[in-house]
Amino acid sequence: MKKLHLAATTALILAPLAASAETLSLYNWGDYINPAVLETFTEETGIEVTLDSYGSNEEMLAKIQAGATGYDIVFPSVHMHDIMFQLGLLAKTDIGKAPGFENIDPQFVRAKTDPDAEYCLPYAWGNVGIVYNKALAGDIKSWADFFALGAEGKKITLLDDLRETIGIGLIVNGNSVNSTDPDEVAAAADYIIDHIAGVTAFTYDSVPQVISGDVAAAHWYVGANLYVSENPDTIGYIIPEEGATMYQEDICVLESAPNKEAAKKFLEFYLRPEIAAMNVEQQMNGTPNKPAQALIPEAIAANETIYPSQEVMDKLQIFEDLGRDLQLYNSEWTRIKTAQ
Repeated sequence: MKKLHLAATTALILAPLAASAETLSLYNWGDYINPAVLETFTEETGIEVTLDSYGSNEEMLAKIQAGATGYDIVFPSVHMHDIMFQLGLLAKTDIGKAPGFENIDPQFVRAKTDPDAEYCLPYAWGNVGIVYNKALAGDIKSWADFFALGAEGKKITLLDDLRETIGIGLIVNGNSVNSTDPDEVAAAADYIIDHIAGVTAFTYDSVPQVISGDVAAAHWYVGANLYVSENPDTIGYIIPEEGATMYQEDICVLESAPNKEAAKKFLEFYLRPEIAAMNVEQQMNGTPNKPAQALIPEAIAANETIYPSQEVMDKLQIFEDLGRDLQLYNSEWTRIKTAQ
């Protein structure tokens, strides 16, 4: 989930050079695709693309379940891919058999319900760490350093995401971010509550505040590297040494998609290394497309917060679908929110 994660709801329309009967409607995380990718697709195919955006997996699912029609493609995180499959919301595409699928690193075919990529295409991956103001936060390295800033009276923010935020407590306590042990989940929430004094907000819109110095540090996505590259003397991004979460989104075609053929063309288009590399250049996250990695600018490929060492990768945990056990997290999330 992530990224340049902005809960925007504006629509982007990319008109083709010539009028076309074919259209494609994407529903994606805010700003989570390079507009140049969509422009290139339209230029090559003549298919008009529209883009709406959402701020969370849950927001997207709720809208689709409420009967939103007209969307062709969504970009769920892996655990939401599994949930949507179980709900019968995804169309079979057989993308795993398409020419070019050999470009995809098999370790990123993660969805338990889609082991052969019969439905969805691995899209992008990254981690969720800390973006910080260098002058205010100093040389921080860990979640302990992050919360120490709050204890010192400096402002910090956490993501408005129950699993990401409770996940910090689980990681610090040495537990799985997919724990279904009530005591472990409660202890993780306790950790957040015990350190909540300096937390000024649960929000996705933190980076501008970190840049301005209104906030010393924020829980945020690896896509913060885009802002770091523009403000290298002001802000930095780290993967905390205790560990962090990682995310992966897939590109999925909805069973209700009105333009399934155009949607399949887009999945096949995105298998091309130069297209995946184009996306990474603007998004600054990881790609499952192996040949694309040779086309990525060196500044991104050599950035260890974007492409971490195996030692760091081993400390990153990805969310799984918890089914009814998610209620444990809902209850603790309410407790955290009311404690702020």
